[in-house]
Amino acid sequence: MSPVLKDKVAVITGAGRGLGKAFALKYAEEGARLLLPDISLERAEGTVKEIKAKGGRAAAMMTDISSEEATKEMADRVMELYGRVDILVNNAAIWYGLDITPWDAWTVEDWERILKVNVIGTWLCCKAIAPLMARGGGGKIINIASNVAQVPAAQVFLPYACSKGTVYTLTHALARALGPSKINVNAIAPGYTASEASLNQRDAEGTFKLATSEQTFQRREQPEDLLGAAVFLASAASDFMTGQVLYVDGGTVML
Repeated sequence: MSPVLKDKVAVITGAGRGLGKAFALKYAEEGARLLLPDISLERAEGTVKEIKAKGGRAAAMMTDISSEEATKEMADRVMELYGRVDILVNNAAIWYGLDITPWDAWTVEDWERILKVNVIGTWLCCKAIAPLMARGGGGKIINIASNVAQVPAAQVFLPYACSKGTVYTLTHALARALGPSKINVNAIAPGYTASEASLNQRDAEGTFKLATSEQTFQRREQPEDLLGAAVFLASAASDFMTGQVLYVDGGTVML
């Protein structure tokens, strides 16, 4: 059986670690050629090294997605490398370093920093890449949302939860806007996942205990649990699906 993403070109932001790295390794395994923009060039290059060691093709670049100029450079780079782009995974976001905090203890600076990357940055990546997809006849945009906007933990991760709630709206709006260009826009909403960021949070053990108690499948969610949905939304199998948010959270949120 041929790899389902054979010869596709994918941009995966924030692929230097965590979920983004897991997506990149899986997409490469499925035959995609990759550009991996990350705020840390060193981390992105580490992911590229792993992909190349397995015979895949990938390139890294340092990109701050909250900068419009940087996202334009990202778009130029993918065209320079591969001549087109078929898939955009908007994974980069501020999550690492956030801890449970009372709703009124977040600062204005926290809100501005989180929203600038998680919301404006995601929009800027779409703005830079969607025209390239349209010229190429279509493509797949996959936003990484979160179930946090739908669960009680929203109150203790408030600016992050609000940012991911906005990603829902962005997904629906862009699906409408980009449908005529044959661009599918969908999102994946993970639960509390055992990524580096979550594992390094203050009282991660207690947070995992609470999160798993709310799940139907009461075990920790792993990055690998999200790969099937990520491949599906990037592949031809989801060609008639757009504007949807897939909850991959062990049965916490059920719609």
